[in-house]
Amino acid sequence: MLVIRYRRIGKRNFAQYKIVVAEKAFSVKGRFLEALGSYNPHNKEAVLKEDRINYWMSVGAQCSDSVHNLLVSKGVVKGSKRKVDVKGDSKEETSEEKAANKKEDKPEIKTVPAEKKEEVKVEEKTEEKAEVKEEVKVAEKVEEKTEVKKETKKEEKAEVKKPEVKPEK
Repeated sequence: MLVIRYRRIGKRNFAQYKIVVAEKAFSVKGRFLEALGSYNPHNKEAVLKEDRINYWMSVGAQCSDSVHNLLVSKGVVKGSKRKVDVKGDSKEETSEEKAANKKEDKPEIKTVPAEKKEEVKVEEKTEEKAEVKEEVKVAEKVEEKTEVKKETKKEEKAEVKKPEVKPEK
């Protein structure tokens, strides 16, 4: 199958392209059958051999998406532009998928009537009070345990410090 595609030429960081017709199996940098023009993307200049492009298309050559879009914009081929897949773009989501994911990511917001808002606030306050009371109880228990430990340690020290008195003869 024949393909009309870009063949990159030019310096590093300053790409320019030849528009060539080649066998699809051939390497992009490899051999080609005929050069059909050139394209400079920096200043959007295109030099095209329209009669040769039309000949190769009549023989059955297919255009790559990027070359097809260039030919449509220059008026060589009639039709609409194609979507171009660039390397790395395939991982990105389409706008429809992004919109669907945004809907899934958003948490559901429940609206509460004005009458029930007061009830909700009261419930929240009671829950907060209950949590505070539990924390106070836990703190009191910890204090009691530490006091008990201190008392037992004092008693042990007092017992250890008492010297035994030996009776004299």
